Amino acid sequence: VIPPPVIHIESYSEDSVSFSLKMTTNIKVSGYVVNIYWTFDTHRQEKRTLVIEGEKSIQKVANLTAHTPYEISAWAKTELGDSPLSFVHVVTSGTRPASPSLKAKAINQTAVECSWTGPRNVVYGVFYATSFLELYRSPHNSTTSAHNLTVLVQRDEQYLFLV
Repeated sequence: VIPPPVIHIESYSEDSVSFSLKMTTNIKVSGYVVNIYWTFDTHRQEKRTLVIEGEKSIQKVANLTAHTPYEISAWAKTELGDSPLSFVHVVTSGTRPASPSLKAKAINQTAVECSWTGPRNVVYGVFYATSFLELYRSPHNSTTSAHNLTVLVQRDEQYLFLV
């Protein structure tokens, strides 16, 4: 039986998490697949996937959000097949940024100007869809470090926007 890998949180800060991966077996490991999950607002779960080569590994994941819960899952790729999943949870330190205040204004039938307030030197995600279900499951999205973005939409549809 292939055991799950051990994920150990080495350190964390406002915008990063460092963790180590190892196996407690003599089975040869060729690498790991790691998923980092977090929930954006309460509508959208985000995921970042890392494919890591080698047996032992210490990884640092940067560009995270302060005071946000993250779930890290991993499995090992071995000579006998894939291991079961292993999970850990961590909350980054610091104070979570305030939610931006969004204004969306139709420019014409197929363009919407979105603008918002918030801190400088950060990356914003703009998500939009025609229903809450679509907003949660598979929204259209774009990222920018600016405080405004023009979004192209389909005519004769109503949209929900989130930044």
